[in-house]
Amino acid sequence: MTNKIRIGIIGCSTIARNSTIPAILESNNVELEHIGSRSNNKSLEFSKIFNCKKCGTYDDVINDKDVDAVYISTPVGNHEEWVLKSAKAGKHVLCEKSSTTSFYSAKKMVNEIKENNVRLMEGFMYRFHPSHQKVKKKINDKIIGKIFLFSSKYGFPPISKDNIRYDKSLGGGILNDAGCYPINASRMLFDSEPRGVFCNLTIDKETQVDTKATLLMDFNDNIKSQFSVGYDLDYQSNYGLWGSDGSLSLTRSYNIPPDMPARLNIKNSNIDEEILIEPVNHFQLMVESFCNEIMKPNSCIYNFEEDLLNQAKIMEACRISDKEKRYVETREIEKYEN
Repeated sequence: MTNKIRIGIIGCSTIARNSTIPAILESNNVELEHIGSRSNNKSLEFSKIFNCKKCGTYDDVINDKDVDAVYISTPVGNHEEWVLKSAKAGKHVLCEKSSTTSFYSAKKMVNEIKENNVRLMEGFMYRFHPSHQKVKKKINDKIIGKIFLFSSKYGFPPISKDNIRYDKSLGGGILNDAGCYPINASRMLFDSEPRGVFCNLTIDKETQVDTKATLLMDFNDNIKSQFSVGYDLDYQSNYGLWGSDGSLSLTRSYNIPPDMPARLNIKNSNIDEEILIEPVNHFQLMVESFCNEIMKPNSCIYNFEEDLLNQAKIMEACRISDKEKRYVETREIEKYEN
């Protein structure tokens, strides 16, 4: 391996084209080595756009000895297949969120990763934005007192039903697409895992995918997390925290353009202020952190694989909660094998 990670692309998606590949090209510790698609025309198109000399199929990418790691941006329902194949080929994996469609699948992926001595990160780019570290510092400094509630909204205007988000077989639906973000943010900000979850999904009759979701998560110390996500809504991407002595809110919490400052508003008996956090490219920060961890293990502030499994466990609890119409304790999930 060189002093830069040579990365191959598995999946010529919109997010790969608009965000992740441009971030790779801007990153200091990675080189774009190979682009793969199901369609040769698509991989050739991307290779011309990004001036990449190698292009071909997914298998071409994972069989390329010059590729150290892969970025997977196929539909969620296909993640397991290509994570397993990439791991067996000795490639480190940066996989788009949500990692997969079940906790059992996530365990298979992590076991394969460990057996082949490679790494697997779930691609939550938002968490690398410095705004969230600013929020965590305010929490730790007790600026708003004892935390009672995390609340969030993340939703989008209408999306065409021929979009993969409406394809159940490919892992479509709002929970995998957007609900994963406030679940992850709650866990990140509280540095703990929820004891249980209640989830209600709105199912589209035509496609049978979930188009809206409302969740309640219960943490230790009487801390709650509640949020709603959905399609066919006014665009929202925010979260807030309510405590015994005040409150704070962060705008554009989950997907903020690289040229836009984040706005953190804080209120208590002594403060009513807005803090602007300088614009950054959180996709670039994610890519660089992933590559740093490969070259210098334990350089990241969290364990990739452990976090992926914990996230998948909560996602599974949400699916079971909606299906069985009840509160699901997270300790129950280990018994669900598929």
